[in-house]
Amino acid sequence: MRLGFLASHNGSTMQAIVDACISNLIKADPVVLISNNSSSGAITRARQMNIPFYHLSSGTHPNFEDLDKAITNTLKKYSVDLVLLTGYMKKIGSYTLDNFKNRILNSHPSLLPKHGGIGMYGREIHKKVLESGDITTGATIHYVESNYDSGQIIQQIKIPVSSSDSIDTLEEKVKFQEKRLYIDSINKIINQPKPRLLGS
Repeated sequence: MRLGFLASHNGSTMQAIVDACISNLIKADPVVLISNNSSSGAITRARQMNIPFYHLSSGTHPNFEDLDKAITNTLKKYSVDLVLLTGYMKKIGSYTLDNFKNRILNSHPSLLPKHGGIGMYGREIHKKVLESGDITTGATIHYVESNYDSGQIIQQIKIPVSSSDSIDTLEEKVKFQEKRLYIDSINKIINQPKPRLLGS
């Protein structure tokens, strides 16, 4: 299984997944990173780990359709089997979605469908959880579709919210569990039985 990453910022989730591959917790090969941010921590990490990386953004491709095709072509160049969004803050175009149907995963720091959709990401989610008085939050790994946070859910994990939690403590708790859930979800996909061909 060949893994491709899309990331916008720090790249800590990508790092956790790559580390899991190196330690054989995931039987897969990280083969390429695409970032829309030329100065992202994810690119720094990829460089340190000798993973090929590409800066593809509205700066390099002002036309969205051209950018969409460039992302797909780069993933195909490295024969990527599974695309992992690890803190990627841009919308995935229809060309990439069509070419990697049911092969693009995303992690979201809430129990979708709650606190999902446009504008709901990162600390904004944890702020909303606290403002809503939720007693439980969590993380979701799901397939990516054209609408934000709407794809089929692969796995979720529930995390209790305590009365002493702040945005910072909630973010830390969820991030820790989210990375573990992502690794487990990748393994679930890798290990799922392959459909048998008729007559085999």
